[in-house]
This record gives sequence, structure tokens and C-alpha cells, in this order.
Amino acid sequence: MGAQDSLEQAEDFVDEYGTVSLQMLWDPSFDSWSQLGIRGQPAFAIFDRSGTFQEGWYGGASPEEVLDIVALL
Repeated sequence: MGAQDSLEQAEDFVDEYGTVSLQMLWDPSFDSWSQLGIRGQPAFAIFDRSGTFQEGWYGGASPEEVLDIVALL
């Protein structure tokens, strides 16, 4: 969820790097960050199919690490 830059900067990032496997969400209010306890980037939050938060952490992750966590859900 992008929120620290402008929407234009976030769109430029998506255009340059793509987000094929991750959906970019925009929250200029920081409400989502607050609700999830996110205090900085990078941060990951994984939700199940019903939208319930399951796992979160700070720092980067490889696609394999994320897929391993999702496979356990």
C-alpha cells in the first residue's frame, strides 16, 4: 500500500517496475497503515481469501518466501 509519496510517484513506480504479482493499493490517509501497525517500509501484510490479516513483517522478501507463507494458509 503506497502512501508516503504522491499518487503520481506511485504510478511512476508501477510503470517502471511493474507489480505483476502484487496489487498496488493507494491510501493517502495512512488509515490502512495505522490499522495494520505499519511504521515504515518495506513492510508486508498477507491476508487470506476472506480479507483477514494473517501474517506481517518488516523488510524485504523473495517471491518464494511469500509463496511459502501463503501455502501454509
